[in-house]
Amino acid sequence: MPRVTARAWPLPEEPAPIRLTATIWADTTGLHDDFTNPSDVDAWLDAVGLDRHGAETTPAEFRRAVHLRDAVRRLVAHVTDDERPAVTSMTVEQAVDTINTAATKLPRTQLELTKHGLQLAATPTASPITTALAQLARETQHLLTGNGTNLRACYAPGCVLYFSKTHPRREWCSITCGNRTRAARHYHSTRKSAH
Repeated sequence: MPRVTARAWPLPEEPAPIRLTATIWADTTGLHDDFTNPSDVDAWLDAVGLDRHGAETTPAEFRRAVHLRDAVRRLVAHVTDDERPAVTSMTVEQAVDTINTAATKLPRTQLELTKHGLQLAATPTASPITTALAQLARETQHLLTGNGTNLRACYAPGCVLYFSKTHPRREWCSITCGNRTRAARHYHSTRKSAH
C-alpha cells in the first residue's frame, strides 16, 4: 500500500491568517486556488493546527471558509498598500464585516457553579469547523491591528503572496521568490549591457 504524505502548504512559518491568504498563489501557468472542495479546508485546518475535532467541512462551511479567505486577502492587501489587482472584488468594508461576523461564532465563556465551586466553561455556539474559522477570524483581527505594520506584499515576479517581515532585510515571501527576483534582475542587467 503506498504511503500517503502530508500535503505541503506554503509559508509554514507564517501566522495562520497569512497562511490562509497563501491558499491563492501563482506560478508561470497562472493563478491557483488550493480550496477547491471541503476536504481541502479540512487538510488546511489540520496543517495550521486549528482543531476541527474530527468534523468534516460541509459545503456551506466551505463557502464560508473561501469567503473568509477572500476577506483576509482583501484586508491584508489594504494594510500593505498592495495596489495589484485584488483577487476578490470585495470592498474593504465588506471584508471587515466578514471577519467580524466570523469572529462572533467563537464559543461563549461563562461561569458555572458546580459542587466543587466556580469554573469557567465554554458554550459552543457552532460546529467545530465554524469555531475553527472563528478562531482564525479572531487571530486575523489581532494580526491586522497589532503587528499589521510588519505585513508585506511579495513583489517577486508573478507572486501574489503576503508575509510577515521578520527581519529588516527580508523583501520576499520565500527564498524561491528572492532567487527569482535576483535572476530577473541579473537577466535584465546583462541584456541591457549587451545592447
